[in-house]
Amino acid sequence: MEAEGLDWLLVPLHQLVSWVAAGAMVFGGVVPYIPQYRDIRRTQNADGFSTHVCLVLLVANILRILFWFGRHFESPLLWQSIVMILTMLLMLKLCTEVRVANELNIKRRSFADFDPHHFWHWSSFADYVQCVLAFTGVAGYITYLSIDSALFVETLGFLAVLTEAMLGVPQLYRNYRHRSTEGMSLKMVLMWTSGDTFKTAYFLLNGAPLQFSVCGLLQVMVDLAILGQAYAFAHHPQKPAPHAVHPASAKAL
Repeated sequence: MEAEGLDWLLVPLHQLVSWVAAGAMVFGGVVPYIPQYRDIRRTQNADGFSTHVCLVLLVANILRILFWFGRHFESPLLWQSIVMILTMLLMLKLCTEVRVANELNIKRRSFADFDPHHFWHWSSFADYVQCVLAFTGVAGYITYLSIDSALFVETLGFLAVLTEAMLGVPQLYRNYRHRSTEGMSLKMVLMWTSGDTFKTAYFLLNGAPLQFSVCGLLQVMVDLAILGQAYAFAHHPQKPAPHAVHPASAKAL
């Protein structure tokens, strides 16, 4: 009888918690990029941020949306993908404008050149949009033809979350190559770690497809490795090379 009397409080409370969790799931993924975006705008220098992070997230979330057509999952995860795609396009726009403004080489590079040596290093934001649209069109057409195949749908879902799990790898490699995390927002990586931990717990508690949980755990491990780099390079900075008259700037991937 007492439990029934508390229903008027517990049911709305449970609904409120569900809404908060769903909102955190949708918008929480973009929060880590706010300090990095502000740092790039303030310094007008995008060298410390790897734009390949944007590439990884664009591919992962486009594939996740296509996976939804074959196997419906929770709506917050779908909306999260849409919001993340828009966020990554904003990051790319800023990084491209800053890089072109600071670049001494004025030779224009475009997506239409189909030059693999300059892939994802073009001179205009419109070229990145063209590439994203081309990938979406091809992947969408293949999905349309194969949507009735359970094996294809499950593989698509696995590729989506595995690609997202590789999110931090470009930044991890960039840090390793330059033996430095200068220009990288530590707040961004800390938010990555907390957000990915929350996201993985959300997957496990809400019975999301197995691919989501496994790759979420992998993503947390990559985040922790980047934090380890930040600690290691801060305590053991790279010694300047002798006789270096004109040191090259450390450009991100």
